[in-house]
Amino acid sequence: MGEFEAVIGLEVHCQLATKSKIFCACPTTGTAMNQSVCPICTGHPGTLPTLNAEAVALAVKAGLALGMRIELRSIFARKNYFYPDLPKGYQISQHDKPLCESGSLRIETKQGVKDVRIQRIHMEEDAGKNMHFVGYSLVDLNRAGVPLIEIVSEPDMRSADEAGAYLRELHQLVTFLGISDGNLQEGNFRCDANVSVRRPGEPFGVRVEIKNVNSFRYVEKAIEYEIARHIRCLQSGDTIHMETRGYDAQKDETYVMRSKASVDDYRFFVEPDLMPLVLEQAWVDAIHIPELPQAMKERWVRDFGISHYDAQVLAQTKRRSAFFEQAARHGNTKIVANLISGEILRLMSLAGCEIDEAHITCQDIIDAASLVAADTVSHTGIKLVLAEVWTHGGPLEPWVDKLGVRQVSDQGFLDTLVAEVCQENPGQVAEFRAGKEKLLGFFVGHVMKKSGGKAHPQKVGEAVKAYMQRGLG
Repeated sequence: MGEFEAVIGLEVHCQLATKSKIFCACPTTGTAMNQSVCPICTGHPGTLPTLNAEAVALAVKAGLALGMRIELRSIFARKNYFYPDLPKGYQISQHDKPLCESGSLRIETKQGVKDVRIQRIHMEEDAGKNMHFVGYSLVDLNRAGVPLIEIVSEPDMRSADEAGAYLRELHQLVTFLGISDGNLQEGNFRCDANVSVRRPGEPFGVRVEIKNVNSFRYVEKAIEYEIARHIRCLQSGDTIHMETRGYDAQKDETYVMRSKASVDDYRFFVEPDLMPLVLEQAWVDAIHIPELPQAMKERWVRDFGISHYDAQVLAQTKRRSAFFEQAARHGNTKIVANLISGEILRLMSLAGCEIDEAHITCQDIIDAASLVAADTVSHTGIKLVLAEVWTHGGPLEPWVDKLGVRQVSDQGFLDTLVAEVCQENPGQVAEFRAGKEKLLGFFVGHVMKKSGGKAHPQKVGEAVKAYMQRGLG
């Protein structure tokens, strides 16, 4: 970026994992268009909201996990604006007295570890959804009143990579704790990015807001585009306008949606139909926060010796991390981690399910790791076995024999095969003995073919070298 640096802050809207909406009893999932609605969430005159206690508990849980101060007295407010998907003409949110304040989230970037400050978490209701068709639009109000928390960071990020790392870490946290299902496609975890550019040490530049992007990669690409656009404007002397922009993934560019509204434009005032939200400290203290993903990953890398990548994959969900913990207690932790984050993750992705929703069991992973550690089955062979167990169920050993992947390490058997291959290829033997050691792979490959893939490759290599040395002697 040369003489410039980016200044990035993120506002994440996270749908809370409650069964009913924030101010009424309508369900949050699983119905046809405009079926999960009632007079409250459709804004009929005279209706009164009733706050969902489970939504409050999940919001507090998010604040505690991020090390935030939980305000025992917070206030709901009306955020006034007109839009077709907002039937009341205002959104119930929190303004100057939010539920949670002042926390941080640690992220890992290519440049190292960084703590991003969290300014606030406030509760609010979602709006409906505009459905656009050829020549007309309709409104689906199923989402109207769905409970959200908005997690607002400080402008601490300086690159699209840092913003992506922050979003992935935050997503992992809220899904791990069951605060949200984090479904990106359904808009249950979406982001507004505030981006500006300045020369280091100068005041913040004019910022734009990139609205409602629900893909980590698209957020990164939108930020990258916007940073480059700002720099071009500054270098050419053009004016940067404070505005809200969308992101077109096909064109890989942002576009103007509207001029950016200021806080005054929303005419916030205290919600008259809701009392202040008052919590007891004992109630807050009773909310249990388990070991968090960041601490868990650090412990696994330190105590189990697994890679940072494997730790990141294994800590993605609570169910997956519990599965790994149980299997890792029996040893072979690096192999266990590699199997789950490799082949099992592939199978999970294909099936669209979690690890404990298939036929495979923790004992199957333990047995598979033991077979690999004992050189009984190769890493390639165990993948074939695990795929069958995943689909049809275990136990593991019968599949090893049925697929014929048990490695042969009998020295006499291997020596016989090596001798046959060498006798069939005298020219290559002479070249190898003359110093062309790259031919080792040639001999190992031929021996493996003769064995039907059952010979142990490393022991075959050792047997080939021993044969060649005997000839030189």
